[in-house]
Amino acid sequence: MPKSEIDEIDRKLLVALQEDARLTTEQLGSRAGLSASPCARRVRMLEAAGVIKGYVAVVDQAKVGLPISVFASIKLERQREEELDRFAAAVARWPEIVDCYLMTGQRDYLLRIVVKDLPAYETFLKQKLTRLEGVASIESSFALGQVKQSTVLPMLEP
Repeated sequence: MPKSEIDEIDRKLLVALQEDARLTTEQLGSRAGLSASPCARRVRMLEAAGVIKGYVAVVDQAKVGLPISVFASIKLERQREEELDRFAAAVARWPEIVDCYLMTGQRDYLLRIVVKDLPAYETFLKQKLTRLEGVASIESSFALGQVKQSTVLPMLEP
């Protein structure tokens, strides 16, 4: 489903689902001006097209004992495809890394790492990240607080 095929009704469905994925089909349809059957059909189409990738519960990291977010900027020794692939495969295995972006500019990757405390980050750094072949440098920054977090995309008009 290309971007141009997402119409105003789909947008309304996506906005509503991003705000509350536990809405019933009837509630969701009501927000988009549809009855339950066409609403369910559209949601299935959005899922099949990969527009809706899945459904999750957003968990408060501090309340589950993981209050520390560390942002690590990674520079690789080389940016060849095999080194990029090796780094990406390692990152995918480590649950402490909750976000990873391939970047432009001075650094190759930006990671958000979630841990329970500073000793846990030190252990992660020493036992995993610094042992990864091809990493030239790591710069860590610790978040003092979170000003905004959102999983809702700005579904603007086409």
